[in-house]
Amino acid sequence: MEAGSPGAYLARRWQWLLIALVTGWLLWLLAPILTPFVLAAMLGWLGDPLVDRLQKWRLSRALAVTIVFLAMTLVLVLALLLLVPMVERQIVVLIESLPAYRDWFIGTVLPWIERKTGFQLLVWLDPARIFELIRDHWERAGGIATTMLGYLSRSGFAVIAWLANIVLIPVLTFYFLRDWDLLVERVAALVPRDHIATVSRLAREADEVLGAFLRGQFMVMLVLGALYALGLWAVGLELGLLIGLIAGLVSFVPYLGPTTGVVLGVIAALVQFGDWEHVALVLGVFGLGQVIESYWLTPKLVGDRIGLHPVAVIFAIMAGGQLFGFLGVLLALPVAAVANVLLRYAHERYRHSRLYAGERAPVLLDEYVDADPPASGPREDGERP
Repeated sequence: MEAGSPGAYLARRWQWLLIALVTGWLLWLLAPILTPFVLAAMLGWLGDPLVDRLQKWRLSRALAVTIVFLAMTLVLVLALLLLVPMVERQIVVLIESLPAYRDWFIGTVLPWIERKTGFQLLVWLDPARIFELIRDHWERAGGIATTMLGYLSRSGFAVIAWLANIVLIPVLTFYFLRDWDLLVERVAALVPRDHIATVSRLAREADEVLGAFLRGQFMVMLVLGALYALGLWAVGLELGLLIGLIAGLVSFVPYLGPTTGVVLGVIAALVQFGDWEHVALVLGVFGLGQVIESYWLTPKLVGDRIGLHPVAVIFAIMAGGQLFGFLGVLLALPVAAVANVLLRYAHERYRHSRLYAGERAPVLLDEYVDADPPASGPREDGERP
């Protein structure tokens, strides 16, 4: 079979499809042990630009990697020391406030819904009725509880594996930081020489898209979380810090972060204060945050090169988690970024293909707009009218 024949072309396509299927199958099988490697590789990729910048200042690769690795470790330790006690206190406050939220929900929200809809919702929340339902379904609940306890008892090894993975992550991150450029060169050496220019271009675009999203959006999430938390704390909400952090964490999806924060903040203000003044202050905090994000944070830190639609981000994360578990969640955004670049490249090729342009030359409607009309008279066959 000749190299340029249609049969050889089709055989190469089947080879690539087989490689993709085998790779996906191996990822699915090895997902439990690949998680620390993927997370460490992502950390190494994020830190490699800093290492390269330090190398430009005539530092050795080993010294630059050590400085970046220590800086990343210090930032993580400081974040844990600051956030863990604060979140713990906020969770304690939330648990203590649950009776107030329950009373507000039963005494205010449900009666209002009943007046507006006519549904008798309070009947279903009667303690006697709930006890009767539990007693009627006790056997089924007992079977579910037995199953869950058995699963938890069998998952002790999984907990040990997770602890081992946590210990492995910093070690693997250091090695990825040290050898990142070497790994990139070795992967590039495996690319067929006929396609090296195209693959290099697509890799650069994917790196720009993913880098802009992860690095830029991560900074936006941190700034918004701090801004919302401080603003709600200044308003006087007892759970302001927790609500602000939650709104900042989910702000990578436009409108979802502020919407979540507004809903939780308004509920907290109504339960704690019971007036519309504090509700207006909560709305003002999130309104100010949206103005800062739209006109300064996102243009400055993220830019307009991302191209990842919020729906694509959500779908990628959910699909990755469904297919490969936590490993799929880690790989979701990189895969989505690469897929986005490949789709743009495919669209570009399609626009320049004969399938899109057709067999005949395009008709130029504006050719004679500024010219004199052609003289009338007999025309030869094939001449433009």
